[in-house]
Amino acid sequence: MAGIAGAGTADERLVLLYLALILATGGERFVELGVSARNAAWAFERGGVEFGQKHFPFMVVLHTAMLLACLGEVFLLGREFVPWLGWPMLAIALASQVLRWWCIGTLGRRWNTRVIVVPGLPLVNRGPYRWFAHPNYVAVIAEGVALPLLYSAWITAVAFTAINLVLLLRVRIPVEETALAFGLTQARQES
Repeated sequence: MAGIAGAGTADERLVLLYLALILATGGERFVELGVSARNAAWAFERGGVEFGQKHFPFMVVLHTAMLLACLGEVFLLGREFVPWLGWPMLAIALASQVLRWWCIGTLGRRWNTRVIVVPGLPLVNRGPYRWFAHPNYVAVIAEGVALPLLYSAWITAVAFTAINLVLLLRVRIPVEETALAFGLTQARQES
């Protein structure tokens, strides 16, 4: 394979672009972790309480494994770019990033990859939170399907989606609901 984009066949250029997209997504995750760390410090300075610490490492491993599996399946199993599937999946993957950063922007300092509630703060009910309680997970699920399927990595798409749904529905969302109920109770007690 030619090592320079612009050289080699169209298929080689597409797979290099896919590699770049997956690496960029991984880089974006590091940016998220930086924002999260800064926001966690802000929350803890204001009496923030963390919930669900035990499941967080599993989420990090799962999301890292998904990105690695995307590349592994494409390169090791020789998956190909199928335009009728790949282009719509690219659009969904990019839209999921827009939704993710809309959530981050809407929550501001209250956004975190961990579950931290600052007692007394009201629920956020603007931006995507006007319509449903956990819009970031729509982005996570859409991206988990779209990124692998963008390059026909269907095993990764199915496996990640199944494991992620179990983690979200059985662990993460219930932990967030408990944390939000705690925050609301604290807000009522202070008023």
